Amino acid sequence: MTLLLVALGAALGAPARYLTDRAVQARHDSSFPWGTFAVNVVGCLLLGFLAAYPAGGGLMALAGTGFCGALTTYSTFGYETVRLAETGARPSAVLNVVASLGAGLGAAWVGMVLAQAVS
Repeated sequence: MTLLLVALGAALGAPARYLTDRAVQARHDSSFPWGTFAVNVVGCLLLGFLAAYPAGGGLMALAGTGFCGALTTYSTFGYETVRLAETGARPSAVLNVVASLGAGLGAAWVGMVLAQAVS
C-alpha cells in the first residue's frame, strides 16, 4: 500500500513541478532558473510542515516522499547551476546555490514552525 501512495503522490507532484516551473519561468525574462527555485522552496516548506506535523506514515508516503519528491528537483538545480557557470553567468550560478540553500532551509524551518502552531 505504501508504494501505491508514493506513486500516487509522485503522479501529482511531477506534473505540478512541470507546470509550476513553466508558469514561473514564463514570467521572468532572465537565464536565472526561477521555476526550479520556486518548486524547490515550496517543496521544502511543505516537507518541513509534514515533518513537524503529527502525520502518519500514509500521509508522509503520499505527500512527503511521493509529492514532494517529485515536485522538488536536485538534479535540475545542479544542471541549471552548471549551465549558468558554463555560459559565463558565474554570479548567477553562485546566487542560485546560495539563494536555493538559504531559501530552502528557511522554508523548511517556516514549515516546521507552522506545523507546530497548528498541531
